[in-house]
Amino acid sequence: MLGFDSFLCHSHSRTTVFGAFDPLHDIADICETHGLWMHVDAAWGGGLLLSRNHAHKLSGIERANSVSWNPHKLMGVPLQCSAILIREKGLLEACNQMRAGCLFQPDKLYNVDFDAGDKTIQCGRHVDVFKLWLMWKAKGTRGFEAQINRYMELAKYFYKVLKKKDNFKLVFDAENVGDHVLVKLPSNNIYIYTQIAPKIKAQMVEAGTAMINYQPCGDKVNFFRMVFSNPATRRADVDYLIDEIERLGKDL
Repeated sequence: MLGFDSFLCHSHSRTTVFGAFDPLHDIADICETHGLWMHVDAAWGGGLLLSRNHAHKLSGIERANSVSWNPHKLMGVPLQCSAILIREKGLLEACNQMRAGCLFQPDKLYNVDFDAGDKTIQCGRHVDVFKLWLMWKAKGTRGFEAQINRYMELAKYFYKVLKKKDNFKLVFDAENVGDHVLVKLPSNNIYIYTQIAPKIKAQMVEAGTAMINYQPCGDKVNFFRMVFSNPATRRADVDYLIDEIERLGKDL
């Protein structure tokens, strides 16, 4: 999606905060050569696999040893709904099982392979995946695809609007935007520069108009991080948010 200079931001910030995609095939080649475990953190981006327009951005994920994925993010499943997928069959059970006889008796009337509790650290827990199953039944794969494509279109619209404005600056200026848009307000004074996003956010919260997130980049500037993941968001909301930032930031 969007990236930033790797000399300024450590990899976790660059990929997670900036919605960036790593070159998975290149990484997989290195891991296979040296016998390394390859894990893909697809917490945000994993949902793109359901979009025929954007799944290519995750090319190479099929070579991973494990993948983490949060449907409660890009796919909009209610919190909390997270998954870890591991290629090696039986590994989760081998790592986590306690074989508690009071909970996991081997002589139950059903196939005990379906006892998920002994395969997880939490043991007793909510069946969070049920929320994903219900939404998938209701929306279908194509419904999720349309939802995700809409987020990407909104991000591109946001990018194009900001690109035309001289009082905003994109953290990373590129046509290939994803569901993240990263913006900062220009200033010659680095102290003001780092403080302006928090000040605008505070005014928005106090006025009750909006609540948006901002992120630091190491010891560099704070910037607004716009992530589209609400199916109710429209272009009018994007326009309103930009106008509100301009209005509140005018005198800062």
